[in-house]
Amino acid sequence: MADLFSPGKIGAIPVSNRVAMAPLTRARADMEGVHTPLAIEYYRQRASAGLIISEATNISRQGRGYAFTPGIYTDAHVRAWRPVTEAVHEAGGHIVLQLWHVGRISHDSLQEGGQPPVAPSAIQAGGLTYIETGFERPSMPRALRTDEIPGIIDDYRNAARKSKDAGFDGVEVHSANCYLLEEFIRDSTNKRDDAYGRSVENRTRLTFEVARAVAEIWGPERVGVRLSPLTKSAGDTPLDSDPQTTYGFLAERLGTLNLAYLHCIEGQTRGDNAKAEFDFQALHRAFGGAYIANNGYDRELAMTTIANGLADMVAFGRPFIGNPDLVERLQRDEPLATAPQETFYGGGAKGYIDFPTFAAAPTS
Repeated sequence: MADLFSPGKIGAIPVSNRVAMAPLTRARADMEGVHTPLAIEYYRQRASAGLIISEATNISRQGRGYAFTPGIYTDAHVRAWRPVTEAVHEAGGHIVLQLWHVGRISHDSLQEGGQPPVAPSAIQAGGLTYIETGFERPSMPRALRTDEIPGIIDDYRNAARKSKDAGFDGVEVHSANCYLLEEFIRDSTNKRDDAYGRSVENRTRLTFEVARAVAEIWGPERVGVRLSPLTKSAGDTPLDSDPQTTYGFLAERLGTLNLAYLHCIEGQTRGDNAKAEFDFQALHRAFGGAYIANNGYDRELAMTTIANGLADMVAFGRPFIGNPDLVERLQRDEPLATAPQETFYGGGAKGYIDFPTFAAAPTS
């Protein structure tokens, strides 16, 4: 039987343990989305994770919604990411890149020519996004025309090819956290009356078509998809009116592609695990493949979840910021460091690559 620290495979990707590093936006790239060399050391330090899922990475200029986040749509992006993947591999780790289009959670100052962001429907997001000069409310989006949607899928294809050129082990399609693909999924943000609106089948169509297109580039066994049925933090986005049915339908549909894994945020990010209010195992069963559980896990819950066969991996987010050697600390049941929140986003090396590993006590 598997335990949290046993090796295995997720799709075609070998993993040295069942601890995944969740995507963590750190906003350390430049305004063109090109990473600085600091990212090489940041990811290398965390290569003992069974699988690193990279920070969310923009598939296009249109897909960008936050300043200083990285991209994967130009050759310059490929050149910046390649030494990152090489460093992770040299340290014995594996890393997939998360493909990201923010949809309406953007600002016209981040868009080419000051254009408005795009969304399934012209509904303005609440909350704040981060531009070069500070925090601002997202701009009013425009609804994508039906004839523009194939171009969005092509942007995912291009990003998938470039992630392959950059040396990643696979990709994760970000269909969570209230960004573009999830905006199509939810009836609260999708008011379309074309082939991508109204019915559950239509609202889940774009996520399915993107996953299928990316799988054609990578092979399905190296593609995962992330979902978040209960998350509403980005843009103060209302939930779908029937998330259990909607996301269950999507999970089953994605399962027909024989993908590497389904990755679910089990509740509100930075909140408690929400298994009691939503049947995430129903999504796991409907998908039929490997499952990565995420949200509110500690050592005990993660170990129990893996031992009981309820997940194939457990993803940890914020603990990996201050604990580059998180896997070793969990295995030894050592205390975890808490990273200061003021260094989460933006800046340089401080709060990024300067956290020490746990010093083992001398043995007699």
